[in-house]
Amino acid sequence: MTEQTLSNLLHENRRFEPPAELAAAANVKADAYDAAATDREGFWAAAAERLSWAKKWDRVLDWDNPPFAKWFVGGQLNVAYNCVDRHVEAGHGDRVAIHWVGEPVGDKRDITYRELQDEVSKAANALISLGVGTGDPVAIYMPMIPEAIFTMLACTRIGAPHTVVFGGFSAEALGSRIEDFKAKVVVTSDGGYRRGAPSPLKPAVDEACGIASRAGHSVDKVLVVRRTGQDVAWNDSTDVWWHDVVDAASSEHTPEAFDSEHPLFVMYTSGTTGKPKGILHTTGGYLTQAAYTHWEVFDLKPETDVYWCTADIGWITGHSYIVYGPLANGVTQVLYEGTPDFPERGRWWQVIAENKVTIFYTAPTAIRSFMKQGHEIPDKHDMSSLRILGSVGEPINPEAYVWYRHVIGGDRTPVVDTWWQTETGAIMISPLPGVTAGKPGSAMTPLPGITAEVVTDEGQPVDKGSGGYLVLTSPWPSMLRTIWGDDQRYIDTYWARYRDQGYYFAGDGAKKDEDGDLWVLGRVDDVMNVSGHRLSTTEIESALVSHPKVAEAAVVGANDPDTGQAVVAFVILREEAGDGGENIAKELSDHVRTQIGPIAKPRQIMIVPELPKTRSGKIMRRLLRDVAEKREVGDTTTLADQSIMDLISAGQATSTED
Repeated sequence: MTEQTLSNLLHENRRFEPPAELAAAANVKADAYDAAATDREGFWAAAAERLSWAKKWDRVLDWDNPPFAKWFVGGQLNVAYNCVDRHVEAGHGDRVAIHWVGEPVGDKRDITYRELQDEVSKAANALISLGVGTGDPVAIYMPMIPEAIFTMLACTRIGAPHTVVFGGFSAEALGSRIEDFKAKVVVTSDGGYRRGAPSPLKPAVDEACGIASRAGHSVDKVLVVRRTGQDVAWNDSTDVWWHDVVDAASSEHTPEAFDSEHPLFVMYTSGTTGKPKGILHTTGGYLTQAAYTHWEVFDLKPETDVYWCTADIGWITGHSYIVYGPLANGVTQVLYEGTPDFPERGRWWQVIAENKVTIFYTAPTAIRSFMKQGHEIPDKHDMSSLRILGSVGEPINPEAYVWYRHVIGGDRTPVVDTWWQTETGAIMISPLPGVTAGKPGSAMTPLPGITAEVVTDEGQPVDKGSGGYLVLTSPWPSMLRTIWGDDQRYIDTYWARYRDQGYYFAGDGAKKDEDGDLWVLGRVDDVMNVSGHRLSTTEIESALVSHPKVAEAAVVGANDPDTGQAVVAFVILREEAGDGGENIAKELSDHVRTQIGPIAKPRQIMIVPELPKTRSGKIMRRLLRDVAEKREVGDTTTLADQSIMDLISAGQATSTED
């Protein structure tokens, strides 16, 4: 690595101090950092005490055989009991657990903790009747409906590991996961709603089961929720309706305690080899950290807060910060089925106003899409109930951060910009809203009990003002235990690079600014080498988004005969900017030069109506690279809107060489 590698190119001087009232009553104060540093295992043991254990652990951490960790060794607990039953037993059965909002307007359902206990118990009894026992894998492929959460908790209640596959994935993706996981039962629905129309799911399950069968694994049963009323193909030997077997089941079920290291779920992520990686999370350590960080980072007051995370349960954010963390803490939360801008563009703000949401957690992709619309739409809705805003999924541009805080938070709410991964299981780096002065664009510092560093290729910590690779230097409770069925791949992927130091390699570039705060720059794959200088796509995108005419930007490196790689930018303008004017490309290119330096100046800027995103909101830079290098565009099946690439590739987007 050169000294310029991932160097600190942007400087941020804005600071937002915690509101005095929030700081005074914060769940976690500044002394938590010192307490955790003094006795890290004692810190996590105290966090575990927030849960109900059937049998207490004998040992907090077993790190005798790195990188294979065991946390709370010998302890036993049940996740569903911790998320549901104990709240009912504590007298909170009438508290609303879930305000469910369906996509069709007026489609609503409130579920109390007592009702949740009944529904989860019935689903557990139904799964048992279908032959599911302790250790039997269950696959879930569902829209954002309450039955999805009932199913996840029912699995944990009986000790059946689950894998939730995002409902937007193809039959091929689902089939490969069913086969790798060896799912005994698949739980799905006839369909869900997407932008006002029923979207089928059951046909993809049928096709996926066929794919798995041809690969040598057969599913025993498919349990189907009737959501849309669509006609579906039916196989009487495998298919059963939810309303026939779950609704008719007993609501009496006694949860069984399982070992702290009992497999809880597998979450599949994309792998560089093309074969998805099944990330295994286990029970005690995962629930401890998911629950604690939810309470800590969002300063959660379960008696008064209404919490809303906009993620899908098909992603790790939906597991940790919709299902397991929030319900373990006994909070009231919103669960929303639809898209953010249907049936009208202010739908999210309407949901916040109607439910008096106090804590809101969403992705920078969504925030930037709202920036494009301006402030008039959110200004129509009373969002004065909000007290904390969160960001998750990718680094947030400083300007998006400030817009979010100003327009949505009314300049009174702390923004917690959280860094973590499917593999970490829970938030690792984030401001604490009652302690930290927010710095737009920076994830700030590791949370108490977490140790992270930015290092060189050789594993040496970088100086302040420099960049390198983000690593975690000590084990943490919610860490992945392995890749499902492939211990060697687990070692090679995450631990081999810094084997000598014993560091976990996150795969992200990062910088350490002059204050020592961390800026996550995105995947190392998203770093360009321009004339020997390694530049982060995130920083150039942030520079573009800081221009008043720009709502969103994606940057890729394209092959260049002179510089090795050249910067190519795809830009969405704000609505009020119109087409930007005839000199928009030069204007934006000069702006990047001013913000970062001549080396980062884009070779080409394309003004586009939209960017190619997956259904989870991630920008598919691989496809943009195809366009930038004038290649045939690759596989687009995981895009939310495949027509976007047709538009860009056909040259209908404004392209301007600078």
